[in-house]
Amino acid sequence: MTINQAGLDLIKRFEGFEPSAYIDPVGILTIGYGTTAAAGVGITPKIGMKITEAEAAKYLMLALDKFWASIAPAITAPINENERAAFLSLAYNIGPTAFRGSSALRKFNAGDKSGAASAILLWNKGTVNGKKVVLKGLVSRREAERALFLSAVAEPITASDRLKPVPFFAGLITSLIAILFSGKVNK
Repeated sequence: MTINQAGLDLIKRFEGFEPSAYIDPVGILTIGYGTTAAAGVGITPKIGMKITEAEAAKYLMLALDKFWASIAPAITAPINENERAAFLSLAYNIGPTAFRGSSALRKFNAGDKSGAASAILLWNKGTVNGKKVVLKGLVSRREAERALFLSAVAEPITASDRLKPVPFFAGLITSLIAILFSGKVNK
């Protein structure tokens, strides 16, 4: 998966699901979970168009895969899953070109994770009526992305951990094996 569940939930929460095409706060025709024609994932929103939530989720995942492929080569420092999810959410919202030119990426690649997290907050403006203005929704989204970026990541699961049976299932499996090989199967 291109993005972890925390990142996907963040994007879905801030984009919101809209089954009908609409014009977003900065004048872009949008549908589903913030999908625009510029995403290039096979849908061009038009006024009156409707899609299902399942279709919207599919277009979102296609866009996230595409956006990750576009921004990943620019990320030169080691990245964890929450940093990746936060950056992908940011890139999905501002576009991969803007992300690749961002101070958030420059600071991250230079090893300044704290500076990168703070730089995420700078992307809180949109153009409304020809003017750059701070948008409350973007302020909230950037704060959530920063929090995700800075949140601890659980220890990775090792191969040996994956092979350890869960106690309940271990007992169940042992019992089933004992029944199968004891010859005491009820007929």
